[in-house]
Amino acid sequence: SLVIRGEKDEQAVLCSKDKTYDMKIADTSNMLLFIPGCNTPEQLKADQASCNIIYSEIAGFSNNYWELRRCRPKLKKLRKLLMEDPYEGPDIQKDQTLTFSKYTTEDLLSLIQASEEEILHQLQVIDACKIEGYWRILDFDYAMKLLNHVTQLIDSESWSFSKVPLRTCLEELGSLEPTEMIEHILLSYGRKYTDDAGEVYFEMHEDKICRSIAQMLLQNAVKFNLSEFQEVWQQSVPEGMTTKLDQLKGLALVDKSSRPETIFLLKVEDLPENNQERFNSLFSVREKWTEVDITPYIQDLCAEKQTVGALLTKYARSSMQNGVKVYNSRRPIS
Repeated sequence: SLVIRGEKDEQAVLCSKDKTYDMKIADTSNMLLFIPGCNTPEQLKADQASCNIIYSEIAGFSNNYWELRRCRPKLKKLRKLLMEDPYEGPDIQKDQTLTFSKYTTEDLLSLIQASEEEILHQLQVIDACKIEGYWRILDFDYAMKLLNHVTQLIDSESWSFSKVPLRTCLEELGSLEPTEMIEHILLSYGRKYTDDAGEVYFEMHEDKICRSIAQMLLQNAVKFNLSEFQEVWQQSVPEGMTTKLDQLKGLALVDKSSRPETIFLLKVEDLPENNQERFNSLFSVREKWTEVDITPYIQDLCAEKQTVGALLTKYARSSMQNGVKVYNSRRPIS
């Protein structure tokens, strides 16, 4: 089945089970006629001895049709809706009056311009979870509190990061937080697997844990001295994990032109979804970008079979600076 999605102020899109298409009206030079009970030549019996002229009534006509073009699902709104009321833990909820809407899968399907599969995949990407039938995103501070409980337990039990037992985690931490939240944080920061004996374990993602801890450190500072940050960051991650600037792609940006070098938070999910607006936003942050620096911030804009290079050719102008290729805006940024 196909569904047309979009609110009144949005351009309509057509969605199948797993793909999203832009809809545009295209004109045709041939008039399309609608004839009820019309037979095509293939449907007429070939052995008819005599040919009779059939008179048909034309019920309608059209000079245009809908042209569908595969497009990126418009998923930015999904995070925005769920961030209206992030889940801050069981205690907070009891005192809170319901000021914001909460969203079920059906609600999201009617509000987000994307196919069902694309929406469900994105909910996984942003680590959303279902609480009492509603999709929720964990408040960042609450998620970090849960992660801290887990990493401290791993440290005290001297477990390997590749073999964290679910059952023991739930037994040990169940008195501190709801067990479904403990399991959710393990799923968000690890890969679930079952051993030969049927025990459930998690292999923790080092890069993702390091990245979240970096975000926690950076969100309270406008800019951070890079070398100081790297030192504090390495001290803040669980023992045995190694921090690398590569882990911060699409989350933070290093300013190599300042002395000393600095680093600041720039999250790709906070940038506009529209291509031109995204580039305008990036060029207002920094006038000239190298391809390596800008790629994490535009990668998600690439349509099917489109490359970052093609996007840069269309929306930016290249030049050489000290032997390095850099990109700047094609138009003045106000």
